[in-house]
Amino acid sequence: MGAARSGRGRARRAGRGFPPHGVLRDAREQPVGRVPEKRVTRLAACSCGQLTVACAGEPVRVSICHCLDCQKRTGSIFAAQARFPRAAVTITGPSATWSRTGDEGTTASFHFCPTCGSTVCWVPDAAPDIIYVAVGAFADPAFPPPSVSVYDDRRHSWAFNAGDLPMEHWG
Repeated sequence: MGAARSGRGRARRAGRGFPPHGVLRDAREQPVGRVPEKRVTRLAACSCGQLTVACAGEPVRVSICHCLDCQKRTGSIFAAQARFPRAAVTITGPSATWSRTGDEGTTASFHFCPTCGSTVCWVPDAAPDIIYVAVGAFADPAFPPPSVSVYDDRRHSWAFNAGDLPMEHWG
């Protein structure tokens, strides 16, 4: 457990049988004569790959949050999260938790990897049947886009114009 691991996270996941970008597909059983329905299972993971969250089905909601606490928690200018029903989520690996009470008085318990520190998911006390998963932990550029943005009054003015800023853009 304390041994250092080398190599890139994607290669480690691929070595454990996971496809790139954290998307697994399995056919659900269907009556004879029907085309099997494909059900998507997405895999989110921390930076070192020890803490994983498998999410079956599509997210209930994908949103971004511009609150100052999410900016501090992520180290970015906003947080992106996907909500899944608790029954559709399987968490594997060690995690440490930290609880925070937000501006509106609600508390959430954040689960992060004790080795690399990546926050992978969190559970709001007000809705324990829902698990929020950090969209970046899926490492999937094709992940569904957000449909909700909250705390827009705290959004950085250039947040959605980054492609128009005078800067170099790399592949």
